Formats: sequence, C-alpha cells, structure tokens
Amino acid sequence: MSDIAACSAAICQAVLTLRGDALHAELGRIAGGLLAVPEATFIAGSGPAAAQDGLLAAQVWQNGSSLGRYELRGRAFADADQHQLDALATLTATLLQMHGLAQRTTHAYAQVEAQLAHQSQILDQIHESVLTTDRLGYITSWNRGAEQLFGYSAVEAVGRHILFLYVDEAEEGTDFPDAFAEQGGRMMEVRRRKKSGEIFWASLSLSPLRDLEDNPVGLIAYLTDITERKLAEDRLHHLAYYQELTGLPNRTLFARLVDQGLMSAQRNEGTACVLYVDLNRFKLINGTLGRTVGDELLRQVAQRFRSTLRDEDVVSHLAADEFAIGLFDVRQHFEATTVAQKLQAVLEAPFQIAGHDLRVGASIGISVYPQDGADAETLLRMADIAMQRAKERVENPDHSVAFYRLDMNEGMQQRMQIETGLRHALGHGELLLHYQPKFEIASSRLVGAEALVRWMHQQRGMVPPSEFIPLAETTGLIVQVGEWVLEQACAQAAIWQRAGLPPFRLAVNVSAREFTSSLPGRVADTLRRYRLEASWLELEITESTLMHDIDYVIGIMDRISALGVALSLDDFGTGYSSLSYLKRFPIDTLKIDRSFTMGIPLDVSDCAIASTIISMGRKLGHRVIAEGVETLEQTEFLRQAGCDEVQGYLYGKPLPAYEFEKALRENWLLVA
Repeated sequence: MSDIAACSAAICQAVLTLRGDALHAELGRIAGGLLAVPEATFIAGSGPAAAQDGLLAAQVWQNGSSLGRYELRGRAFADADQHQLDALATLTATLLQMHGLAQRTTHAYAQVEAQLAHQSQILDQIHESVLTTDRLGYITSWNRGAEQLFGYSAVEAVGRHILFLYVDEAEEGTDFPDAFAEQGGRMMEVRRRKKSGEIFWASLSLSPLRDLEDNPVGLIAYLTDITERKLAEDRLHHLAYYQELTGLPNRTLFARLVDQGLMSAQRNEGTACVLYVDLNRFKLINGTLGRTVGDELLRQVAQRFRSTLRDEDVVSHLAADEFAIGLFDVRQHFEATTVAQKLQAVLEAPFQIAGHDLRVGASIGISVYPQDGADAETLLRMADIAMQRAKERVENPDHSVAFYRLDMNEGMQQRMQIETGLRHALGHGELLLHYQPKFEIASSRLVGAEALVRWMHQQRGMVPPSEFIPLAETTGLIVQVGEWVLEQACAQAAIWQRAGLPPFRLAVNVSAREFTSSLPGRVADTLRRYRLEASWLELEITESTLMHDIDYVIGIMDRISALGVALSLDDFGTGYSSLSYLKRFPIDTLKIDRSFTMGIPLDVSDCAIASTIISMGRKLGHRVIAEGVETLEQTEFLRQAGCDEVQGYLYGKPLPAYEFEKALRENWLLVA
C-alpha cells in the first residue's frame, strides 16, 4: 500500500510537470519500479494490448474512454502483480482526469479575466462616465470616464454612497432602489458636484443591474456633462423671456406671470392690479446724450423699481421707457396708488450717469382685476389707456396716476390728497393732540386722560380722524403717527409733572403695526429722555392686536409692564379674542367699546354685554372703563353694574393741552 502511495506522489508530480512522450516515459518508469521489472512502458491511445506470454497490461480508463495502457515484460507475473498494476492504472486515470479538469478551469478563468480586462479597457476608453451601485446606493464600480468627470479616483469613490455627488436636496430623499430600477431604465438631467466643488449639469441614464437569475441587484449609471448645452438653453430662455438690457421679464413672460397670479386671485376671490409706467423725459435724454447714457439710465431705473417692490410683485420692462408691475396680494384697489407713489418717489433722486445729473419722472396707469379685465393682456391694455389719461394731466405728470375706470379715479384722487397731506403734516407741525378726561365713577374724580391725535389742515381746517386714521393704517403711516403721538404725549406729561400736578394716567393708542419687539425699548427711551415717571403713561392696545401670536404678544406686554407702564385693552368685545388667553395678558384695564355703551340702558343686548364685560373684568382683577358715555342714565347703569371708570362727552370732550390743564385746575378733582 505504501508503494502505491509513493507512486501516487510520483505520478502526481509527473502529471503536473511533464507532457507528451516525457510523461509517458515517466509513467512507464514508475510502473516498472513498482513491480520491479526491467521493461515497462506507458502507451498512449485507446488500442487494447495484444495477448502475449509474459506480458502484464492494464488499461487506463476515463469516463469509458481509454487514455492509454501500461505494458510490463521481463519476468513471470502473479495475480498480485495484476492487482497492483490495475490499482496503478486507476490512480493514473484519476490524476489525469483531475489535471485535465484543472487545466480547463484555469483556461476558463483566464478567458474570464481576459474578457473582464477587455471590457474594462472598453469602459475606460469611452468618454461617458459609467458607474454602478448596489441596491442601497453604495458605489461598486467607477470607470476612468467617471474619474475624469468627477475628479475622484476609483479608490476614492468605490464604497461611498452615491449621495456625496448630489447637489439638489430634493434628490437626497431618493430611496434605493427606485421602482424604475426594477422595471426599466430612466433618463434625466441632474446637477452633480465635482471633487473641486464645481457644480455641473449631467445627462443621467439609469439602468437596472441584475444577477444571473435576473434579479435586480443595483444600478448602472451613465453620465455625460451637458453644462454647455444647459447654459446655451438658459441663454436662449433668457433672451426669449427677459429684456437683455435690464434683466427684467419682458412682455411675454410678464403676461404669463400675471395670468398665474390672476388664477390665485380668482381662487381666493381677491383683487389684483396692473400698473403701466411710462418714464417722462427719457426720450429727450436718450436723443440728446445718446443711447449709451439712455441704456444705463434704464438699468438704474429698473434697479430702483425692483428694490422698491416686494418679492412677490412682478415688475417687467416692456420696451424702451415703458415698465409694467403686477400686484396680487391686494386687499383694496386703492393700495395700488400707494405703490404708484412709491415708484414715482424713488425716481425723484437724480441719476448720476457719465457726469450728468439726470432726472426722470413717471406717469402711471392702473387697471384692476376683475373689474377691468380677466387676463394679463386685457389688464395691460386698460392700464396703458389709463396711463395715457394720466399723462394728459400736464400740470404735474411726474406725480400723475390714473385708474382705467373714472369712478375709481375720483376716490383715488381724494385718497392721494389725504395721504400726501398727511405725510406733509407729519413734518410740518400740522398734527396736534387733544386730551379727553377719564373719571372714576365712585368719586367723580379725574383718574386719567386719553391722548387723541388731530390734524389741522391748512386749507381744510380740522380733518376728522375717521378720514385719515384708516388711511394711515393702510399705508403704514400709522407707525410714524404713533411714534409722534407717544413723543408728544410724554413731552406734555413731563411738563405737567414738572408743574407739580399729581400723576394721572395719560393713555396713548398703539396700533397693531407698532406692536413689535422694539416697542418696549422705544417706550423706555422716551420716558428716560423726558425724565417722566412711568406712572404717567398708559398704552391702549386694541383687542385684534393680541390675537396673532399670543406668546410673542405676551412677551412684549411683560416687558412694558416691567417698566411700570399700565396697559389697557381697548375696544374690548369687538374682536374675537379667546377668553382662555385673556387671563394671561398682563393688562390693568378693560375698555368697553362705545358701540355697546350707546345702547345702554334701552338695548337689552348692549346691557347684557356691558354687564358681562364688567363682571368678567372685576373677577380677573382688572379695572373696567366705559367710553362714549353721554347720558346720566348710561352712567347710572354702569355704576350699578360695577364699572370703575367712564369717558365721554357727558364728562368732557377732547381738549387741547392748555384748555385741558385749565379745566383740570379749575373744575376737575384729581385722584391723588
């Protein structure tokens, strides 16, 4: 058995290292050595051995075919010799079979490696970037085209998640694998990031990567840089929809944007306006100083218009010296006149161009959706007609604005006169304060006064607050008016404080626009400048102001209360405040609106509402004051209901400061 084992090692070595006749000779030598005969050969081929005396033979079979045979001569052989030679033949067949299989396998692997190398060369030679990922999006292969496109080597990229190449956040939510990867390919245009940080456009084609059983195992991605094409498309798009000179949308894009805005206005049952703006004196400047100066003037005008308008407003350069603006978040059509005035005002400062101080103005026409038209082209045409009408007002074309509809023009003119006059009044001392006293019912003594703004117009005389306060609210002038009232009221209170009058609460109304985080600081600064004790000041806040952001509002109120300034909730009962929040507000006084006081004591509903407010205020620890008290019957009802204070013509009308002080000293008792 050990001889056969030794022969096994020898035959294995021969099969691995020898071929042809040398192998056959070595196999014969091994057989001769095994059986100790002088003559032993291995004959390749399938022929059987001829029967001869003194010949010992054994066939080497493989899968029913003969690979050759052993033949031994030179001595007498026994049965045991035949058995040994048969065993050697079987061993030889096994080793030859294994060697043949190994050779075929090695050859197959070599062919596969050659094919892979061939394919790798092909992938590396093509210009496209080709990469593969697994089902989770991790990169599994990365060709030379990908290296050149992205700047990452295969070593840097393989194994990382594909998202590190993404730019758009919207794409980062993409799950792997996508449904398309299981059903078929997809092409798209995407933005990707290079190793240098450069962002580029790529045409991306994705196909599923499948295993031998046709199951999806990942993705194959083909990318081509299309940045130049995209830039060319963007340039063409810009040329098609934007004025090259100013960069603003042209008439075509303006019409599209306005039509989109009108759809939103229609859904919300809102109002929209189109403004047609024509520059005055531009043609003269352009003709006199040349096109270069004219072009730069148009660019600067466009910049001023864009900086004046809100982001949601649409501004367009139609042609030459004509612009158009689309307004969509418009509550009333008169608000468009405010925008028109801002556009005209922004042109008042001269334009410094090529050493020239150039001045242009604008005539503006306005059309209103849906009264004047239901689409952009119609509204633009109507606004153009209105602009021509405005331009005919030659007395001051730079401040001329006209609506398409004449009935709107009448109201607009009156509104513009009031707004312009109010702006003038703020800077020229036409506003003044009147003070209306507040009395404690139980003692009939004065406990405070409300500062009420009045406008003494040079031509019209005293303008009722009902005319200019709503306009000030709409235009935002209420902030400037409110700042002026606080300043003047504190200045007057400081005079009375220095005169030795006992402190009484001087109430100042604060609008919703003023009620911001800067208010407490402004109040503190005003008190400090006039060295006024905080006990002199009370701020009256309307109920609607408190309902926008409760926590934000309460934070502002707490800061005001910390100054020692009293807070009063004005017009209580007219809004929609939640009673659950009322207990959180750091207020001192509830003021019953005059709309409820007027019906007392005859109107049952007004009586019930007033009584409820008084009862609720007292339970919450607030003082309650009723405004608009004009009869003794009203006073008596309020007294019995438990109201603390009253204000109205029965006790005193609003008076100028000097008359108020005179009445205070001669007729009214102060609660010290």
